[in-house]
Amino acid sequence: MAASRAFTSLLAVTVLVLVSSTMPRVMASDPGPLQDFCVADLMNPVFVNGFVCKNPKLVTANDFFRPGLNVPGKLNAQGSAVTAVSVLQLAGLNTLGISMVRIDFGPNGQNPPHTHPRATEILTVIKGQLLVGFVTSNQPDGKNLLFTKQLVEGDVFVFPEGLIHFQLNNGPNPAVAIAALSSQNPGVITIANAVFGSTPPISDLILAKAFMTEKATVDWIQSQFAPAAAAAGGNMTGGGGGGYYPGMGKKP
Repeated sequence: MAASRAFTSLLAVTVLVLVSSTMPRVMASDPGPLQDFCVADLMNPVFVNGFVCKNPKLVTANDFFRPGLNVPGKLNAQGSAVTAVSVLQLAGLNTLGISMVRIDFGPNGQNPPHTHPRATEILTVIKGQLLVGFVTSNQPDGKNLLFTKQLVEGDVFVFPEGLIHFQLNNGPNPAVAIAALSSQNPGVITIANAVFGSTPPISDLILAKAFMTEKATVDWIQSQFAPAAAAAGGNMTGGGGGGYYPGMGKKP
């Protein structure tokens, strides 16, 4: 009897450990749907993790449709344009855990270092060529490893969730890529905008120490990032590279 109780207790502990170890992975992704669809009611004032479902009786085929991804985006000061199709542009994506973007690049244009805090990205080059890469999180030896690759038409590359990554058109002609992301609303943190263009700004003393440079240098860099530029980069709403950049003028 004692042996049976001991085995039962050990089994219970084992199950608890397994559940606890897998739970963070489950919670780290978009929640799975519990019905055929849950078209987002973007005008509903109720705040939930995602969006409230539209009445299924009012859903139409247009809730799952969006035209226009064949149209090039307007290039920003970085020489790129991101046209997003997330739940904010296509309500039928709500609870489905996916989204996509079209990225246009002029010659020497780049989608600068940024992260998607809620999504892995898989990118395909449709036209031209791109130099792409991502950087790992801090390693035990204090290093951050860079994985980079030269891509041509038809090549595919994956950027793991949450890691800093970039794309550069190092060819002489315009380039186009299509990327899919594992979240209905992956979010974007453009590194330069977030660090030097936050509202209110991060202390220049903190940044000078972090970047091991002079306070005056930090002050100059911060002056290049207007508050409106930094504020525009929170979600994948399109318009270029996850945020607006110095020299773009007013938000479109």
